[in-house]
Amino acid sequence: MNLQDTLLYSVKEAVTNLYNASLETVEFQATRREFAGDITVVIFPMLRVIKGNPVQIGEAIGNYLVDNVDEVKAFNVVKGFLNIEISDRYYLDFFNGMKNDENFGVKSSEEEKKAIMVEYSSPNTNKPLHLGHVRNNLLGYSVAEIIKASGKKVYKTQIINDRGIHICKSMLAWQRFGNGETPETTGLKGDKLVGNFYVKFDQEYKKEIKKLVEEGQSEEDAKKNAPILSEAQDMLRQWEAGDKNIIALWEMMNGWVYEGFNITYKNLGVDFDTLYYESKTYLLGKEFVEEGLRSGVFEKEKDGSVWCDLTDEGLDRKIVLRADGTAVYMTQDIGTAIQRTKDYPDVGGMVYTVGNEQDYHFKVLFLIIKKLGFDWAKNLYHLSYGMVDLPSGKMKSREGTVVDADDLIVEMANTAEEISEELGKLEGYSDEEKQELYKTIGLGALKYFILKVDPKKRILFDPKESVDFQGNTGPFIQYTYARIQSILRKAQSELNGSVMSNSVETSLTLHEKEKELIKQLQLFPEVIQNAADNHSPALIANYTYDLVKEYNSFFQNLPIVMGNDDKNSVVFRVQLSNLVGNTIKNAFALLGINVPERM
Repeated sequence: MNLQDTLLYSVKEAVTNLYNASLETVEFQATRREFAGDITVVIFPMLRVIKGNPVQIGEAIGNYLVDNVDEVKAFNVVKGFLNIEISDRYYLDFFNGMKNDENFGVKSSEEEKKAIMVEYSSPNTNKPLHLGHVRNNLLGYSVAEIIKASGKKVYKTQIINDRGIHICKSMLAWQRFGNGETPETTGLKGDKLVGNFYVKFDQEYKKEIKKLVEEGQSEEDAKKNAPILSEAQDMLRQWEAGDKNIIALWEMMNGWVYEGFNITYKNLGVDFDTLYYESKTYLLGKEFVEEGLRSGVFEKEKDGSVWCDLTDEGLDRKIVLRADGTAVYMTQDIGTAIQRTKDYPDVGGMVYTVGNEQDYHFKVLFLIIKKLGFDWAKNLYHLSYGMVDLPSGKMKSREGTVVDADDLIVEMANTAEEISEELGKLEGYSDEEKQELYKTIGLGALKYFILKVDPKKRILFDPKESVDFQGNTGPFIQYTYARIQSILRKAQSELNGSVMSNSVETSLTLHEKEKELIKQLQLFPEVIQNAADNHSPALIANYTYDLVKEYNSFFQNLPIVMGNDDKNSVVFRVQLSNLVGNTIKNAFALLGINVPERM
């Protein structure tokens, strides 16, 4: 039984014994810092079942707890608030149980039989990954790690949008203007090379539109009649008909893109357990459409198109099959979701990491799957997130104004180098060590800046602001971790290596800063569960910042090694620092961020 459960039981027992009354629940809150105490019982709600003065009721319950609950050492009552002081021994018992746990707070996965599949990234194969993809990947990867840390088995996946008019535009532009260029001949990553031809297509398309308008066509007609667009549409029809030459070109250019993506994923520090491809899944949903027609979930129009009527649920009618029998995105997504549960029978829920412009699509998708009779539909979740803006404005892929993910990763390392050199923090490092550290700091800054914000909120990303060694930033937390490692190395040296193995006496009297730090550590397992339930890495990020602030206050107020003659206090404070360091490392691992051993 945890402390709050113990207090809940004991407060109810006190009310029963003292007032012959029964409480359904007890309201707790953290004690305000200006009062002595660790946890506060709010007396006012009890007045519904107990008649009397709230201060006197608080006094009576407080005395009962001191007499009957070992963990309670004292109390005070302020108006209708009973502030309870918890014994130092309780905190030291907790600490002794956790101090050597390098995985503190993190549950082993697969404690539950049903797994969760988390989908993220899911790019188009006509361009490199950009800043928007970066937020998607960081969110999806972190949520997967957090859910895993909460005790569930997790599969990481993506569906690659490898077919459609977008890739045909790049293919056609390469045929026309590429002169046989390859990643090898140009020295470009494959995704960048293909992306250049997507931009080239748009440039040529605009030229043709302008020419047709000058010849007398309306702009709307010119956009439809531009010859280059007609050729791209014809190429898509040839692809769908299985034309060998078009398929070969498609496979070659997609192959270039996949190699490029893999480099970016590696540099970004994300991975996947399984991949799905739209070219293989876009027809998957047809059999379920037929099944839905038989069961009355769908209805067929006179022209042969198939629809799902969701007006009773406050939505609209949604097409799931065109009149010519071809699939739409909804058909594909229905089939893919069901196929995933066939491929992985232990999957009992899915998380889709997709921007908030698709909110309506996923409402419809989840409702249709539920109507088709799949129980796991109730465990489908759309991890909806806002756009990432830059000080310079909105990004546009067709015009080539996006912030390329690879360039951003390099820029972050360069910014970390610039600021680190200004601060003079890296004396004694080799050039190789410096470059590795710049990458760690830069990528940590990027990830933390994005993940500390609630996913639903839009972000204005400023690289320079994110690489700051003060405030709520990744580098500030990384620096605190490195400082702790320095303290531990010094302690091991001065105390002949025995400091980590020595036990801490439970008779030790705790300083307020020590107790506050332990209380913050106690929250970590609960924060992981809350972050998993809410699909929010921001809860982990901001908890870690609060922990680091608490540790820095502890560090500034109390001597840890030098100047402290109390050996028991030294052992405790060094071990407490170690547990804080492990917790920072574990928390940052859930965000996909590495921590340096020295800075």
